[in-house]
Amino acid sequence: MTAVFLVGVGILLLYLGGELLVRNASLLARALGLSPLVVGLTIVAFGTSAPELAASLAAALRGAPELAFGNVVGSNAANLGLILALAALIRPIRAQARFLRRELPFMVGVVGLLLLVAMDGRVSRLEGSLLLVLLSFYLYVLLRDREVPEVEAEFAAEYGGSAGLVVLRFILLALGVLTLALGSSTLIEGAVALARYFGVGERAIGLTVVAVGTSLPELAAALVAALRREGDILLGNLVGSNIFNVLAILGIVAAVRPLAIAAGLGSDLLGMAGISLLAWAFLWTGMRLGRREAAVLLAFYLLYVGAVF
Repeated sequence: MTAVFLVGVGILLLYLGGELLVRNASLLARALGLSPLVVGLTIVAFGTSAPELAASLAAALRGAPELAFGNVVGSNAANLGLILALAALIRPIRAQARFLRRELPFMVGVVGLLLLVAMDGRVSRLEGSLLLVLLSFYLYVLLRDREVPEVEAEFAAEYGGSAGLVVLRFILLALGVLTLALGSSTLIEGAVALARYFGVGERAIGLTVVAVGTSLPELAAALVAALRREGDILLGNLVGSNIFNVLAILGIVAAVRPLAIAAGLGSDLLGMAGISLLAWAFLWTGMRLGRREAAVLLAFYLLYVGAVF
């Protein structure tokens, strides 16, 4: 029961920390004149990926590489197979042509790169550093898309008039980071204890319990965006999170401590790649994700989870 309690508390702290980070980082980014799509693909995506980073880094430092790598793979699968599918079941999602031409192909390319990196059964420090270099290039391309001056002025008039508010945003950002650190440590401790109690491998726990738990910020943001008919923000957040999970999280974790990849994780990685390709194909045909396609995507994810166990 203690392990279950720790997992629950850890997930709650990760969710609260992610909320603090995303809300305040978004306002600060918009104050700098970034467009909503760019904010969704960068600040919000990185913010909602912060729980995965905290949990994976904590797992790697505690000597649980299967949990760290499995968290990234499982989170990417959950973002598209579970969260995107649930959001589309609530309301079909339309995608912009530019998004289909640039962001989605780049995400699929990143998945292909991860398959190549994982072929030798490990992610070295050099490979982690190369992932971070690619991340820097991706950010450079995105950050060139500035908001129009009229919107910048309107946002500055609403949020940028008080230096005290800016300081408060930075304080809340720091509080969010601290909450994420505490939540990740608690979640990993509970997840490892739970795996040992039930005799389940760290791989399965990382791919499911930890992965879904650290994806709660994406789930909350996606459901709200679906209800508000904000398909671009929803897609930008999920696709951007998947890109950050590979380039930023695996890059940082591998740079700190090289990751060994267990044999079973190779098939899980292929399953995640299949979900990514399926989501891309559904969005490309008709530039939308309807309820029937979402149901197929969700069924594929449930089969993936079943195969894990």
